[in-house]
Amino acid sequence: ERYAAVRAFFDRHEAEVVEPVRGILAQGRGYNAADVFEAQTRLRALAQQAEPMWRDIDVLLVPTAPTHYTRDAMRADPVALNRNLGAYTNFVNLLDYAALSVPSSLRPDGLPFGITLIGRCGSDLALAELGQRYHHATGLAQGATGEPLPAPRPIRGLAPAQAATLPIAVVGAHLSGMPLNGQLTERGAVLREAIQTAPRYRLYALPGTVPPKPGLQRSAEGGAAIALEVWDLPLAEVGGFLALIPAPLGLGSVELADGRWVHGFICEGHALAGAEEVTRHGGWRAYLASRAA
Repeated sequence: ERYAAVRAFFDRHEAEVVEPVRGILAQGRGYNAADVFEAQTRLRALAQQAEPMWRDIDVLLVPTAPTHYTRDAMRADPVALNRNLGAYTNFVNLLDYAALSVPSSLRPDGLPFGITLIGRCGSDLALAELGQRYHHATGLAQGATGEPLPAPRPIRGLAPAQAATLPIAVVGAHLSGMPLNGQLTERGAVLREAIQTAPRYRLYALPGTVPPKPGLQRSAEGGAAIALEVWDLPLAEVGGFLALIPAPLGLGSVELADGRWVHGFICEGHALAGAEEVTRHGGWRAYLASRAA
């Protein structure tokens, strides 16, 4: 990619380009289109392996560099040592992530130690805001000048921080388009995802409920994956939402198909005696559709 960017110039003036830049650019002639496609395919596969971590974290924090080299050492072996300096961060551009390096502390020998904040593509402004807060919290000055940092400033273009939320798994009348979904939306809840439970649950149609509601129960054996939705409910609204849930239903912990646990609707065991089991339908929506048919 580097060679392609300056190919016309480099091919005419190669002898005038200083090392190690000349050697790095010249390596580009040793690859063909098939090599590029193979590398891109490998990179996409690695990106897919890394992607799930963003379900659990907002920011990845790594050291900016593993060590400090002297200028003489860098002149003696610039390519290898520069590669070493990027040990924790070389992947950032390849995976199209955003990143910001921030001063963190001074070592006992007076040399600096820094961290790099890494986020998903497009998270630059959020990283800038976090980096600014972190930098001020360190108490460090502006580099070697000894001058104090200027006062923090609002990051232009950064949307206000969203209110903290609690993910709630719903399996029945609170699903999208169902009669009680408004109890979520009127409280500012937002649909995060449609997914299934782990294959360890049974679903029952609770008799005499209006509107019709299911009961979800974890099963030691013979269970199945049940379709559900996960909604992000503002924490400030959780109490009001809980007050609307009648017995025998309640909120407990539900295991999702990917191994995560979230709060969600479960049912007291005594209420399932004599209730119709509808597990075979794979979800409440499918069960209602079968009745309508």
